[in-house]
Amino acid sequence: MKPTIVLVHGAFAESASWNNVICLLHDTGHRVIAAANPLRSLTSDATVVADLMAGIKGPIVLVGHSYGGAVITNAARDNADVKALVYVAGLAPDSGESTPDLLGKYPGATLGDHLYEVPLSDGTADVYVHQNAYHQHFCADLSAEQASLHAATQRPFNTAALNEPSGEPAWASIPSWFVYPELDLAIPAQTFRFMAQRAGARSTVEVPGASHALPASQPAAVADVILQAAASV
Repeated sequence: MKPTIVLVHGAFAESASWNNVICLLHDTGHRVIAAANPLRSLTSDATVVADLMAGIKGPIVLVGHSYGGAVITNAARDNADVKALVYVAGLAPDSGESTPDLLGKYPGATLGDHLYEVPLSDGTADVYVHQNAYHQHFCADLSAEQASLHAATQRPFNTAALNEPSGEPAWASIPSWFVYPELDLAIPAQTFRFMAQRAGARSTVEVPGASHALPASQPAAVADVILQAAASV
């Protein structure tokens, strides 16, 4: 039985950012679900993904991009059907670590200088990337036309999700694979190397010349690593 592949997008993206990856995975006969990540709080986002997986029969390969990596780190906990975790330019926090803890660990990220907040009535704020900076700092290896579409459809990241510490990491007990961009301006490449080594990753792949928007810009490289993980199940 082929595993079901569940894809979890990160901040400033949405489920359709996986479309080209999904096409490649479908070509190999896998069932794929691109989860709608609410981006509201780490605990509630992980619960949404965990509830989704509870309705899936058989083995699962769980994949997270960017902040989606933090979500899968928590969503897979205590789920025996999740057989592999794949971090696609994804955060893999340890217990007690927040997104800012990892983003500030090594120098090189520039995306944070191009964000703005929209205050909400509950006292939190939704964080967006300025559209005129989105191409250069989020998805430099997409065309200008593609980048403008992604910038316009970006999903905001709530400050509650940004700052919430992670729980016990699923990567401590579930095998992991990492694929990350050489030229990521949202999360420094050195951070990915650190997280992959700490997690004892089965494989760590750096994609030359790639940006943070790896699922959209480099779908073949992403699909290849996901299929490696799926083949191990």
